[in-house]
Amino acid sequence: MIHYMEERQLVQFQKTLLEEEKSLRTMEKYLRDLRDFLRYAKEQGRTADGAPSGQSAALPPVLVDKELVIRYKAGLMERYKVTSVNSMLAALNHFFKEQGWYDCLVRLLRIQRESCRREERELSREEYFRLVRTAEKRGNRRLSLLMQTLCSTGIRISELPFITVEAARRRSAVVCLKGKIRKVILPEKLCVYLLAYASGRGIDGGSIFITRSGRPMDRSNVLHEMKALAEEAGVDRFRVFPHNLRHLFACTYYEMEKDLSHLADILGHSSINTTRIYTMRSGKKQAEQIERLDFLWNEKETA
Repeated sequence: MIHYMEERQLVQFQKTLLEEEKSLRTMEKYLRDLRDFLRYAKEQGRTADGAPSGQSAALPPVLVDKELVIRYKAGLMERYKVTSVNSMLAALNHFFKEQGWYDCLVRLLRIQRESCRREERELSREEYFRLVRTAEKRGNRRLSLLMQTLCSTGIRISELPFITVEAARRRSAVVCLKGKIRKVILPEKLCVYLLAYASGRGIDGGSIFITRSGRPMDRSNVLHEMKALAEEAGVDRFRVFPHNLRHLFACTYYEMEKDLSHLADILGHSSINTTRIYTMRSGKKQAEQIERLDFLWNEKETA
């Protein structure tokens, strides 16, 4: 079956995503992926005849069927990693379902779970403290405390605005995102640091980590500042990004407690399978563990 796809449907789809309370980043990602598909269809000569006037020349109405979607999927597989391909196909499938085009749905790629983490992506405890010390040395107390907050609580960077003066006073933050509410415990020493910082900056209430204009800091603000620290701190820039602080928290907590279920609750995961990603050993550690099994026969030994 052939379907007619155009820009106005994407505008309506955006309203649907808003009603579903999708985050701004998710909506932008979905619409970007859908427009990429529209451009692909145009390049494949699938532009609809008799298209309404006034449509964008870059994104004209196109004709869509299952064959086109399968070819698009094959092209994505040649250019992107499996996880990226699946995220783009998920956006398409979501849109197709909203339109009732069930004949256009395609299967996502199956991903075999890795047994170990990529060591080159890991931020070590020592590297984390070097970043904190460097921020302090530069006189950037805000960034120092921000990194300490992320790493000592395991919160997502998107949850940073919930770290408020009020939260520091009661030693817990109430995080409300994507229809989910959870309580995040704040270490006592961290609360002392946060309240002293807020008092010194004249922040009487609300979010503690704010820009000069008074707006809560977002991922782009934090990432830029962290990357700027990397070289001076002697840490590979490839390892320096906000989510790695959450990752370091999760790995350290699991090594200490070995309680996957409780860790899932702390991190705010709906599925424990998501939490397992954080608890995989690095390739080096896994190799050391396998070596200690020592199941190889020594020919010099006699029975």
